[in-house]
Amino acid sequence: GINAEYGKQWYQRRVRGSKVVIAYEPVWAIGTGEVATPEIAQETHSQIRTWFSDNVSPDVAASIRIIYGGSVNGKNCKNLCSQPDIDGFLVGGASLKPEFVDIINCNRE
Repeated sequence: GINAEYGKQWYQRRVRGSKVVIAYEPVWAIGTGEVATPEIAQETHSQIRTWFSDNVSPDVAASIRIIYGGSVNGKNCKNLCSQPDIDGFLVGGASLKPEFVDIINCNRE
């Protein structure tokens, strides 16, 4: 984990919230084809956003983008993108398939 004071100092010196993108992928999902449930992914994304709110500022927490990257595909993207703290996806192998268009457009409906 990030030391809270170090994280706050780094953030205040280096970046602004609207320029920060954090990608979260569960270790167990890397290369497995398994995906977190939307509820589990949301819980983790919410915890990340809360950390920024508590340790940097609520404005920064609201402006950062937190994306999910655990085996996203055309079938699971709609349920994942419906979660309030999932701001997008870090797509791996599915980016090479026709279903990538579905992932890109999942938030438009």
